[in-house]
Amino acid sequence: MYKLKHLLSAQDLSREDIYDFIDLAREFKALNRSDVKKSDSLRGKTVINAFFENSTRTRTSFEIAAKRLGADSVNFTAADSSTKKGETLIDTIRNMQAMRTDIFVLRHSCSGAAKFVAANCDASIVNAGDGLNEHPSQALLDLFTISERKGRIENLNVAIIGDIFRSRVARSDIWAMKKLGINVRLFGPPMMLRDCDAFGCPICKSVEEAIEGADVIIMLRIQLERQDGEPSFPSVREYSKFFGLTARRMQAAKEGVMIMHPGPINRGVEINSDVADDPRYSCVLDQVENGEAMRMAILHTINLNRSAR
Repeated sequence: MYKLKHLLSAQDLSREDIYDFIDLAREFKALNRSDVKKSDSLRGKTVINAFFENSTRTRTSFEIAAKRLGADSVNFTAADSSTKKGETLIDTIRNMQAMRTDIFVLRHSCSGAAKFVAANCDASIVNAGDGLNEHPSQALLDLFTISERKGRIENLNVAIIGDIFRSRVARSDIWAMKKLGINVRLFGPPMMLRDCDAFGCPICKSVEEAIEGADVIIMLRIQLERQDGEPSFPSVREYSKFFGLTARRMQAAKEGVMIMHPGPINRGVEINSDVADDPRYSCVLDQVENGEAMRMAILHTINLNRSAR
C-alpha cells in the first residue's frame, strides 16, 4: 500500500498504489451505501480543509469523507481569514497546526504550494489542487470510475479534450493513466495545448478524431480564471462549435463510451446538456459519488502512514 505521509502528486503513485487505492475506495463505497455510513478509522483526528480557492465537490467530499471516518473536520476559507491582513501561507498553516491538526487538505492557486507546505509543516498534506500543477485525488477517482464501469483499465483509449494547458486534472490524469497502460490522446484549441508535447501523448486535429474509437472521453472546463488576460479562443460560441461535445458528434463515438467531466460543467460550451445528462454515456455523477469513497480511502491511508512514523 502507498507508504508516504503526504499525497502531493500522481507522479508519486506506483501502479500498485493506484490499484490499492481503487480496492480500498470500493470498500468505502459499499460503506457509503449502507444505512450507517460511519467508520472509526480517523477517530480523534483533526482534518482541516484549507482552501485558498473556491470549490464545491472537492471540499464538500473531503469534509464528508473525514466525518464519515470519525474525524473532526473543519473548513477554512481564505476569504474570512487573516490572509486578508497579509499573513503568509506558512504562518497560516503553522498556526492551525499548533491546534494539533493531523491532516491538511490544501487547495491553492500557486503551483507547488502543496509541496512547499509539506516541506515546512509536520502535519500530513493532501493536495486538493495547486495552481496549474496537479489534482491527484481527482485522477484516482477518475480511474476508480473507469475501472468500475469498464471492468478493466489497461489498454483503454482515453481522449482528454479542452483546456489541457491550464488543467491540473489533465496533468494528474495523464501521469496516472500512463502508469496503467492507458492510451491517452489530447485535443483542444492550439493555445490550450501549449507544452503538451511533454506528456508524450498523440495530439488530435479535431473533436471527431479525438473521440473516434475512444473508450472514455474526459471533457475539461475552460479555465477562465487562469487566462491572465490572454484569450485562448475567439469566443465562447466558436469554442462550442469547434471544440464542444454535441449529440451529433456523439453519433460517431464508440458504443459504450464513457463521458467524464471533473466539474463544474459549462453547459453548452465544452459539452451540451443532452450529452452531459444522457445516461448511456454520462458518468459525471458517478465521479462525484466515487470521489467521496476515494477521498475516504486517501485520508484513511495517509492517517495510517502518519501513525506508523
